[in-house]
Amino acid sequence: MSGLHRLLKAALLATALLLMVLATGPGPANAGPVNWQEVPESPAGRQWWDTGSLRLSRGGELSVLTRFQPVSPEDRGQLYVMELDCGQELYRDTSVNGLPRFKAEWQPTGADDLISAVLDEACAAGSELQSSR
Repeated sequence: MSGLHRLLKAALLATALLLMVLATGPGPANAGPVNWQEVPESPAGRQWWDTGSLRLSRGGELSVLTRFQPVSPEDRGQLYVMELDCGQELYRDTSVNGLPRFKAEWQPTGADDLISAVLDEACAAGSELQSSR
């Protein structure tokens, strides 16, 4: 399968998942193929991560699906696929709303409480996966 074909297939899958997530929202009454875990809210908004999406990336880092909802009700939430370097407490967004971000740079979580909490919780949940690499 060519690289372009794989990319298009992945983009279509991510778009379908995004539409499903935006239609259902992260509530217990709408249980489905994702298992959202909300981290503590911050002044910036709310964020969830999906326990069922934890995987090892090709580079051996932890990958997780997250959803961010800004405080402003006019702003739509965004869906991210994040890679996490748990040992160095770094992250990078490899996909935003189903669109790949090629050559995404590693970033420290800094003062972003939401991303720090996602990193902490997802890394703890994915510790068994990481030990298998």
